[in-house]
Amino acid sequence: MQISITFKNIDSSDAVKSHIQEKFGRLDKMLDYPAEAHIVLSVEKLRNIADVNLHCDSLKIYAKDEAENNMYSAIDKLSDKVRIQIIKFKEKQRRHLAGDKQSIKITTPEMESIHNGNG
Repeated sequence: MQISITFKNIDSSDAVKSHIQEKFGRLDKMLDYPAEAHIVLSVEKLRNIADVNLHCDSLKIYAKDEAENNMYSAIDKLSDKVRIQIIKFKEKQRRHLAGDKQSIKITTPEMESIHNGNG
């Protein structure tokens, strides 16, 4: 995965960059094609904001998350959001190719546990 990182109102840090590489490197294994991710990290007052634009073949994901006083937790929550979107996309494709026209709102148990705060 090709990752570009932009820092706004915050100093660049090698520790933060390596944390992003680790988190999004795991997501890269879930994807079938090479991907590009543009991550923007910013600080506004006490909010640490992380957002990502990820492009992989026909998959395009935008996600944004924030945390107070900790950029690492914002990055962790952001990677979890992207992971859920990738799972939904792959499940939707699998259903489409199998000819199963069930609603995508029916979720897998893993996604339900994440939505309920158990994950």
